[in-house]
Amino acid sequence: MNRPVPRRATVLYAISATCGAIGTLLWVRSQTSTPPSLSSSSYGSFLAADAYTSSAWRVWSPAVPEERLGLYLIAAGLVLAVAARLFAVRRD
Repeated sequence: MNRPVPRRATVLYAISATCGAIGTLLWVRSQTSTPPSLSSSSYGSFLAADAYTSSAWRVWSPAVPEERLGLYLIAAGLVLAVAARLFAVRRD
């Protein structure tokens, strides 16, 4: 009979998924140079103040570009997922 996954493994899986999602979003943001086009002109003008300028808002220090930080977070998410899997298997 299979026992439920330990709570620590569940927490590690959640942190892994969060790191992977944020890393992917940062990597995609660094790859796109133009803001997405919106169909509604009023909504698009509202977001004009929030345009995608790379120098306006930095996620990390200037020494680490967003692309590299995104890749680091994706790698950290993968490592945490493997660690959670090993932890869950070891507990069985």
